[in-house]
Amino acid sequence: MTISKVTGPNPAEIKLSKRQREELENIVGRRNSFQGLVIRAKIILLADEDKSNAFIAKKLGLNDDTVRLWRKRWSTSEEKIARIESDAFTENGEIDKSYYKQFILAIIATIEDAPRSGAPTNFTAEQFAAIIAISCQKPTECGREVSHWTGRELADEAAKQGIVESISTSTVGRLLRENTIKPHLSRYWEYNERDKDPEAFDKKILEVSGLYKTADALHNQGTHIVSIDEKTGMQALEPNASIGPCKPGRVERREFNYTRHGTQVLTANFEVATGKVIAPTIEDTRKEEQFAAHIERTVNLRPDEEWIFICDQLNTHKSETLAKLIARICSVQEDVMGVKGKSGILKSMETRKEFLEDPSHRVRFVYLPKHTSWMNQVEMWFSMLSKRLLKRGVFKSKTELKEKIQRFIKYFNETLAKPFKWNYSGKPLQA
Repeated sequence: MTISKVTGPNPAEIKLSKRQREELENIVGRRNSFQGLVIRAKIILLADEDKSNAFIAKKLGLNDDTVRLWRKRWSTSEEKIARIESDAFTENGEIDKSYYKQFILAIIATIEDAPRSGAPTNFTAEQFAAIIAISCQKPTECGREVSHWTGRELADEAAKQGIVESISTSTVGRLLRENTIKPHLSRYWEYNERDKDPEAFDKKILEVSGLYKTADALHNQGTHIVSIDEKTGMQALEPNASIGPCKPGRVERREFNYTRHGTQVLTANFEVATGKVIAPTIEDTRKEEQFAAHIERTVNLRPDEEWIFICDQLNTHKSETLAKLIARICSVQEDVMGVKGKSGILKSMETRKEFLEDPSHRVRFVYLPKHTSWMNQVEMWFSMLSKRLLKRGVFKSKTELKEKIQRFIKYFNETLAKPFKWNYSGKPLQA
């Protein structure tokens, strides 16, 4: 007896273009994609790899009929998606933004739930693309004096521009969610000097990292690498009631209200090779004369040795007073110094910076690019100071705050100080 093999219908053949696959993978990769869309996108991606319906169903934990349904749905819409894709991307690889939005919407429309009972959605992909385009504009460009769009304002603007006769806020909200457009949110970013001149930025980062990594060897040769900065606004705060101490089953309790007794400024030198804070200065303010005096006191610890101070580009770090101090320490002739605002080394902030950076000087400065405080090692020590003392300390006066900071520094140097292990070298310079 001959036994014939029973086979089911051939599965719909799926052949994705590179861009179709990328968009489906984007849907799978997004954390906020609807789970239904993710599962269906996975079905199509596996089908493109010539996997059988049975294989896909088993891998994704689905019924064979479910896989067959969405595979067929994609196959039916394949020609339409390809046509929109050809309009979205030119032969030169350029993108037509309007058609590109339609391309994405066509993919989503193919794998989203079929319309349910109730009033049908009578909007075309072109209308949705136009609303998305509005959401990516500034409201002021549409004559609306607000900082960002709301769903209600987008719906109103779409009707105002004649894109739709009317559209509900909930439909606009769904459209924005499906396209991961979030006009109600913003995120801060920080412009730094790398955006302006990547080569100069990377060169400076490599220089500073090199100093950090060779600090120990330089220290043994009599060259001190010091990371320096000011910590401002340290408040002498005293809770208005006594603190309830920690007990078994109960954490420390602190009174919410407090009394302010003023602030102090700490100028700290973090010696990179030893990990110690040397010659700290604690004062009421931070003026250029005070910073220069602090540098002089620091250098006088080892007056015959070399000092390299790594710091940010605060004005007081490039002042006339500081330039005159370094000129005196390094025996620079007075006649080349000039006059502030007029001539010579003292003429401008830039000329003073160039003088203070001079590698031939026994005492010189290395200035970090703007907005790179993460490269300044003393900032890491400031974080330790805040967590270990300032955050939960009780200070009944500025004098007490100053004394406790000094005692903490002494304690830190004796028990906790050690060099930071610096591995960062920045991005490599391009040839």
